[in-house]
Amino acid sequence: MKKKLIAATLAFGAFAAHADNSNVTLIVNSDSTMTQGMTMVLANKMLEQGDSVNILLCDKAGDLALKANSGKTLKPANATPGQMMDGAIKKGAKVFVCALYLPNSGNTPDSLKDNVKPAKPDEMAKQLMEPNRKVISF
Repeated sequence: MKKKLIAATLAFGAFAAHADNSNVTLIVNSDSTMTQGMTMVLANKMLEQGDSVNILLCDKAGDLALKANSGKTLKPANATPGQMMDGAIKKGAKVFVCALYLPNSGNTPDSLKDNVKPAKPDEMAKQLMEPNRKVISF
């Protein structure tokens, strides 16, 4: 009986934790390596906690989406913000560059890493206005 009660409590706890998961959009426009890196650290932690994470890269932060981006390695992760972003993508994050990035940076969609897409303003605006979505800007 005691084992069944413990199992039921654990199952309820897992369900309750899952019910608290959030939809989050992180907007990154800073060219600061540490700000970009911290954003990606938080994105990875949110994904590990079961949250749904979308990342919108604007201005100089859009460079993180480029295949040719190397960036500065940050401690203690010993990874660049771009590498941390790649880890977030592997965990399920969806990454977009803002609609103005490609036409104003001289890059093309072929320049982008796999699984990074140009944002569509109509879809992004709708997403940002979802009642239960958290939007955080860096």
